[in-house]
Amino acid sequence: MTLEAFIRSRLKERPLLLMTHAVVGYPSLDANWQMLECMQAAGVDLVELQLPFSEPIADGPAFIKANQTALTGGLHWDDYFDLLARARREFTFGLLFMGYYNSIFRMGHAAFCERLATAGAGGFIVADLPPEEASGLIREAQGRRLDLIRLMAPTNSPARLKAIANGASGFVYCVARKGVTGRTTELDEGVITYVRRCRAATRLPIALGFGIRSSEHVARLKGIADIAIVGTAGLEAWEWKGRAGFAAFLAELAGATR
Repeated sequence: MTLEAFIRSRLKERPLLLMTHAVVGYPSLDANWQMLECMQAAGVDLVELQLPFSEPIADGPAFIKANQTALTGGLHWDDYFDLLARARREFTFGLLFMGYYNSIFRMGHAAFCERLATAGAGGFIVADLPPEEASGLIREAQGRRLDLIRLMAPTNSPARLKAIANGASGFVYCVARKGVTGRTTELDEGVITYVRRCRAATRLPIALGFGIRSSEHVARLKGIADIAIVGTAGLEAWEWKGRAGFAAFLAELAGATR
């Protein structure tokens, strides 16, 4: 089943899906596995597994620290793909790579896509790769039934949104505001209008992320987006409240999608 088909099948069951995030290697691989178990129990639909990188330019302080800690701890590519493959065998949610282009460039387009497909991911998000520079990577991805998820931003003109949507697959990741991850986004009429502009540019499912931090935020996205993305708030729930608090937070988020 393609990533888009997986998403649309789940959207038949409820109006909004939930996508969460983990930085592989932070705070440890064992903790990552416990996070994934909690995500499965809560009924999360999609999970971004981030490959740590030394300069994660789209990330806020919480994820910068997580990336640096994972790298300092010796997280290797093999550890990443091993965790991804194990998760694919054990869990039912969709799995996505998230990372930065330098890592993919160093590995090589073909080798990266082959390892990702073999491990069982449905697609990948590259935060710093513009569409104009992605053709070689897309060719390798399409040959392995992988979707390169494209990002739209509030600063994009209608023409730019159309250009980003051209050739997009899987779903479109709409960045809710300018800046980096972590800060709360006010889900006001401006955000709603922006999402409508994104919908006018593509027929793919729409995911909204950056600053979605609570079940109240998630509930407000019903009828606006197809997928709510919660990243930093989940990491903070784990750090501040441990496994039990993290599991409760995920359950609240998932409940708000119904």
